[in-house]
Amino acid sequence: MIAHCGSALMRVVESRFEPDVFSPECNERDIADRATWSHAEVIDELERTMTEAGPVIAAAGGLFDVIALGEWLHAGDVREAVGAPGAYAGAGIEDAPALTPAAFAYAKTAVPVHADLDGRDEPLVLGSSGERPPARFIGSAPVFLRLIAGRPVIGARYELAGAKEAELNLFGR
Repeated sequence: MIAHCGSALMRVVESRFEPDVFSPECNERDIADRATWSHAEVIDELERTMTEAGPVIAAAGGLFDVIALGEWLHAGDVREAVGAPGAYAGAGIEDAPALTPAAFAYAKTAVPVHADLDGRDEPLVLGSSGERPPARFIGSAPVFLRLIAGRPVIGARYELAGAKEAELNLFGR
């Protein structure tokens, strides 16, 4: 996963956007290219690209928000894997929900949802309501982000009406 994150950010930094640039096949090629790298080299690339990609992502006016959200979610995956408490509630949790509209646009088949997240005055309105009325989520941002990333939410307290958990998974489609 760390090789995937570093390579995705390297593509952003180097402006390498061939067709299907962030497809599973492209991700697999990038990871295979790093198969002979040491762990230190993989981590060094990630650290470097995280520093260099930040200004590029910020200057892109939302174009790379889905990449930023994916990186934030994968950081939660790593924190969870090493047993860090609050893995998906880390630094940036206040900003991460603002990146979700890009993910909904990217996953063109996303179920529309109004997310009432703890601590926010207004619901986060995501997706087009088209023919289907929007689902309603009430709960914390970390739980909502786990749901849209297809991560388990066992034991989490939240309400979801108008959709099943699996329908909120934007990245497993």
